[in-house]
Amino acid sequence: MTSPRQTQSYLRNLFESRGLRPKGKLGQNFLIDLNLLKVIVAAAELGPEDLVLEVGSGTGSLTAALAAEAGNVLGVELDPDFYQLARENTAAFANVLLLNADILESKHRINRQVLETLQRMLSEKSWRLKLVANLPYVVATPVITNFLVSDLPFERMVVTIQWELAARLVAEPSTKDYGSLSVLVQSLADPRILRRLPPQVFWPRPKVDSALVLIRPNAAKRAAIRDLPAFQHFVRDLYLHRRKNLRGALHPLVGKQFDKEALDALLTRHGFDPDGRAEALTVSEHLRLFEVLAETGALAKHPDDRQNEKPLDPPS
Repeated sequence: MTSPRQTQSYLRNLFESRGLRPKGKLGQNFLIDLNLLKVIVAAAELGPEDLVLEVGSGTGSLTAALAAEAGNVLGVELDPDFYQLARENTAAFANVLLLNADILESKHRINRQVLETLQRMLSEKSWRLKLVANLPYVVATPVITNFLVSDLPFERMVVTIQWELAARLVAEPSTKDYGSLSVLVQSLADPRILRRLPPQVFWPRPKVDSALVLIRPNAAKRAAIRDLPAFQHFVRDLYLHRRKNLRGALHPLVGKQFDKEALDALLTRHGFDPDGRAEALTVSEHLRLFEVLAETGALAKHPDDRQNEKPLDPPS
């Protein structure tokens, strides 16, 4: 059984009958292109061995399509009105569990209830875990990054996100979109843009284009990072001042141990140009630079507490 076809007219009539209005501040833009819904499900390559996490279940349209193919679906919806709609539209599926919750406990933490529910479900059966979602723009970056750095065994993430974010995920060195987010994601996974999406495939229409993105976590890449929390901090701190050269960007991080002359000598000895810029470095070069500095003991020790972390790619 499937839920009603989520067209614009269906949504307008449904919301009017319930006295609901989409909330822009929650990123409530609903997919109304039915072919795109099929594309998303196909990209997820679902089967009975899959446990799917969906963030932002909305009316339950995508939830139902996922449940028809996957072994189990855990949907998370913050808005209580839409949580109720999703429950009604997926009532026929015994393999759907919905949580009325915020996916984020804070900007840098996934909601504990969601984590505990996922861990319980994974302990009950050897599920293959996938994230498949029309991600609300307001949570897209922290959802992707927090799940990537977590210990949850995601096999893939198939998500619709704003085009600007998608461009940053796949950006190459020395381009305007390349930054700390690019480096962190590409050091842990293989991201790929599957399709650019115009505003008209959603209702209400967002003001920008979106993208359907496939992110495949890469175990070999992750294993190459000996201290992931420290590397995550290092990448964030390195890009706090994008316009500075490598010497200037690094000196605040290691200045207690290296003056600028000593830092220049260290960088040059390891093949880095002190007058170059961080955004010209490849992902592997970022990793090597981190290792060089970590071995000197110059990098500040950060507690494993992400509550006060700086945002990825802050304004320059």
